[in-house]
Amino acid sequence: MALNKSMHARNRYKDKPPDFAYLAGKYPEFQQHVQTTLAGRVSLNFKDPEAVRALTCTLLKEDFGLTIDIPVERLIPTVPLRLNYIHWVEDLIGHRDADKQTLRRGIDIGTGASCIYPLLGATLNGWYFLATEVDDMCFNYAKKNVEQNNLSDLIKVVKVPQKTLLMDALKEESEIIYDFCMCNPPFFANQLEAKGVNSRNPRRPPPSSVNTGGITEIMAEGGELEFVKRIIHDSLQLKKRLRWYSCMLGKKCSLAPLKEELRIQGVPKVTHTEFCQGRTMRWALAWSFYDNVEVPSPPSKRRKLEKPRKPITFMVLASTVKELSVKAAAMGWDTVEAIAVVRAWVEKILTDLKVQHKRVPCGKDEISLFVTAIENSWIHLRRKKRERVRQLRELPRASDDILQAMEEEKNSQKSVSNNSDCENPKAEDSEMGFMAPDEDVQLTAGDEQSEEFAAKEEHSDPVKEEEMEAKQGETSLGKGSGDVKEEPCPAEETGSLTVEKEPGPKETSGGFLFKCLMNVKKEGNDVVVEMHWVEGQNRDLMNQLCTYLRNQILRLVAS
Repeated sequence: MALNKSMHARNRYKDKPPDFAYLAGKYPEFQQHVQTTLAGRVSLNFKDPEAVRALTCTLLKEDFGLTIDIPVERLIPTVPLRLNYIHWVEDLIGHRDADKQTLRRGIDIGTGASCIYPLLGATLNGWYFLATEVDDMCFNYAKKNVEQNNLSDLIKVVKVPQKTLLMDALKEESEIIYDFCMCNPPFFANQLEAKGVNSRNPRRPPPSSVNTGGITEIMAEGGELEFVKRIIHDSLQLKKRLRWYSCMLGKKCSLAPLKEELRIQGVPKVTHTEFCQGRTMRWALAWSFYDNVEVPSPPSKRRKLEKPRKPITFMVLASTVKELSVKAAAMGWDTVEAIAVVRAWVEKILTDLKVQHKRVPCGKDEISLFVTAIENSWIHLRRKKRERVRQLRELPRASDDILQAMEEEKNSQKSVSNNSDCENPKAEDSEMGFMAPDEDVQLTAGDEQSEEFAAKEEHSDPVKEEEMEAKQGETSLGKGSGDVKEEPCPAEETGSLTVEKEPGPKETSGGFLFKCLMNVKKEGNDVVVEMHWVEGQNRDLMNQLCTYLRNQILRLVAS
């Protein structure tokens, strides 16, 4: 019963599936079809048409007070799945329990021998139904089922010619406006498709239930796709004679082309849904030509049933936190708590990388940052620095005469610039704001030291350097510290030794690489940094950033 939790919210069987043991004890005709295991569990053979029929008849009797007869040679409906459709139609037409006094009219195209949709709709909501049927046996059984439940005043069963859908069925009642139509069309185009020879994925397990439908119930020319297209074309002529047109689909692949057909025809209101029961899933499509109808939202895309992914984490041990606190105090930072110290250094590293981050509300004894990475600025940083130093070295040097002339001109303009600065301080602000991004030319003191260090390393063996970085990436953040709990970061592995700009991950359509929630919290005397994936291009990018943060903290302590 894997899909039962996805049933319609009002389906009575969603949280309370049928109790076979109770039903077997109450209904002898059902009891003969159940088996009891040694453990006392009662089960039913759904491949036995007699057993399926007994279950359907028993549920209708027990839960709805309906008595029906169904031949085993015709389609035997499952009650929970049909009930899903009824509840969805309630959503479409805006039905409420208080509206039972309001007459609602519906059409059931191909009602079948059970006449189950009209029987349920009339019993639950007092709806009036026009039920059409082309098969003689189904027509006779449907008429009998309506009569023996005393619902002839609400349900009119009509025998119609083959291939009749809506147009011919509504000829005699041209003045009536119907609220909806329902249809469970023939799913298959031929016998091979009905048997699953050319339509069923071989990896799927065989059906868990039996198919007892007659030819007209399970097969039609072109299958369900062409059948529903014919209903769409009828609706284009009838238009506002019905408020909602709807059909149930047996194959998900039929949904997209039918929605496209409705779009091409300019139908203004379209929606769809999913019907779930046991291991069975069906889809339904509805459309309307009325502008004032409320359109129920289609179901959101459900994620695959899987365990929540664990965050990427690394631990900063107490001894490492102590070293970080000393360095933070030397920089004049007012940080005392361990998590505040680690957070401060993490924020500094993120700022240097131009990774956006902001503090968000969090629990006690932890600090949370919402991180948005716009570009991959943490990969091969040392290689990029060497390239920048090399480019600066290759700039043409000016002659001594030119330098002297520039110095004299600078001194002559110094007094003028001082006066203008005093008179117009905003000009200085704007000029500084304009020049600030030019980081490749103007370097801070810290950057100059980094560039000098990178320049000294320029002629060192690059292979040894990359190997050293890889080893450093494997080093813990203190004795006994845990590594990043994720696959190895590609950014720390030995890569190409060229200094050409490498293509990085492109930004998403939303203008970012990924977003994550970072939690810094205490674990005993240590501090744990967790990175929880939110959305983005690739989870590996978050893994790379986490590894970079860990290694940068390691280098801070080692320096």
